[in-house]
Amino acid sequence: MIGIIGGTGFEKSNIFKNPQVKNIETKYGKPSSPITIGTINDKNVALLSRHGHEHTITPSHVNNRANIEALKLLGCKNIIATTACGSLREEMHPGNFVVLDQFIDFTKHRINTFYDEFKPGEMQHCQMSDPFSESLRNTIIKAAELCNVNIHKSGTMITIEGPRFSTRAESFMFQKWGADLINMSTAPETALANEANIPYAAIAIVTDYDCWKIDEEPVSIEIVLDNFSKSVTKLTEILIKTISIL
Repeated sequence: MIGIIGGTGFEKSNIFKNPQVKNIETKYGKPSSPITIGTINDKNVALLSRHGHEHTITPSHVNNRANIEALKLLGCKNIIATTACGSLREEMHPGNFVVLDQFIDFTKHRINTFYDEFKPGEMQHCQMSDPFSESLRNTIIKAAELCNVNIHKSGTMITIEGPRFSTRAESFMFQKWGADLINMSTAPETALANEANIPYAAIAIVTDYDCWKIDEEPVSIEIVLDNFSKSVTKLTEILIKTISIL
């Protein structure tokens, strides 16, 4: 089983053959949405909508532990996430795709681990130097090339709490920290997938230039949704090709 976590604008995606909807309860509560299970090119796939089917769950209230646990209970051996994001770099234009290789967690209020306590003698400190699966990243990059889609092969995502967007001062600060992109979802989702020992990779879809680029209109939800909708067809092609290769 291959898990897909769909982000902003991907809630209504219809990419399955013989879809079925499952309601799953985990020890961490319910995931963000019922999970749609079906096949893509004879591969079993499970799709979860990060913010709910109607995009009603705010970034800080996504039950990331339940989402990852639900996909694990379904037997997912890989997780591919999609995420809309802002660009902090001139060369990463709206409409571009980026396969992430690093993240910075700038969230403040989210549960970022499965470990509420350690068992005696069993401290669990998850190694996180390279948080995204290199094998899965390379498969996505290969899939994009086969689809004739130009893709940035690396990028560092900083995740902010939201739901507000950044101030211009924050946007400049994040650039100086070395972030290439900004969103509200990569952390702690990525860390939890690592703790669950599920290979995880993310495809970021650039929708805006955040607010650092003063000759561009500052980011708004209208801009995000409009630009995401223009990229969703290519994103779907990349996902289908990636799943076919796995």
